[in-house]
Amino acid sequence: MVTVGLALGSGGARGWCHIGVLRALEEIGVRPDVIAGCSMGALVGAAYAGGKLDALEKWVRSLTPARVVGLIDIRPGSGGIVAGSEIVAMLKKFGLPERIEDLDIPFAAVATDMETGREVWLREGKLADAVRASVALPGVISPHRLDGRWLLDGGLTNPVPVSVARAMGAEVIIAVNPNANLHGRIWQRPAPAWEKLLRDLPEGLAKALLPEPKDDSPPGYADVVATAIDVMTEQIRRARLAGEPPHVLLNAELSDITVLELHRGEEAIAEGRRIVRAQKDWILDCTGRAGGA
Repeated sequence: MVTVGLALGSGGARGWCHIGVLRALEEIGVRPDVIAGCSMGALVGAAYAGGKLDALEKWVRSLTPARVVGLIDIRPGSGGIVAGSEIVAMLKKFGLPERIEDLDIPFAAVATDMETGREVWLREGKLADAVRASVALPGVISPHRLDGRWLLDGGLTNPVPVSVARAMGAEVIIAVNPNANLHGRIWQRPAPAWEKLLRDLPEGLAKALLPEPKDDSPPGYADVVATAIDVMTEQIRRARLAGEPPHVLLNAELSDITVLELHRGEEAIAEGRRIVRAQKDWILDCTGRAGGA
């Protein structure tokens, strides 16, 4: 039987679709032998590789707008607006193994070296550090220092890590792109829903980050960061996948969800299930699991 690799891409809140993908793959009898994850794909992939997807899904479905606002932790010099410590605490709460080597499934997280701009593959060492580094979304989550390097989100260099899964020995690779944009439009007014969320911040801070939008006024901080990430990731993803195509590419259409709308997990999970079901026959053919389990 062929070795199946899963490449889980970056996408902020859209990355919750990976939970639905993993659930639907299990339903048709396909279980990955290796997992490479980037950003949110690293978080979900680590939970699955450690046998804690149930705990993660329960936490995701429990998120509310108020709880998301509670994750905001703006401090001078932190480099981000979301507390990265919450991610580490969550992984520990789930009871995941301390080290990557102790996971049930071979796993790698992708990050980016802030000094050199090169991608970094984290395949051993502390799991919480690897995931924390991989999700360090510029302007949103502060960089993470690991082994003497400041690391940023892996989506800056390899947003759908097909190459990593292949290097881990995968013969057939299923790649998940949470950022498919079928309508060709990345940004538009009015302000997205997550900006409305952030208006629950103290009045002065909310006005600084989220100025009242007008047709002729420049976009606010939140708009600019989210849109810049989408533009950058799309260009890098296209270039990387053109040279490193997977056997199966699952494109999640979640363009109406922005990177910080973490409370919309139910929608993203449902989309993850849908895209697997839409390509069920092709997935089974490629993996040699014809007919499912």
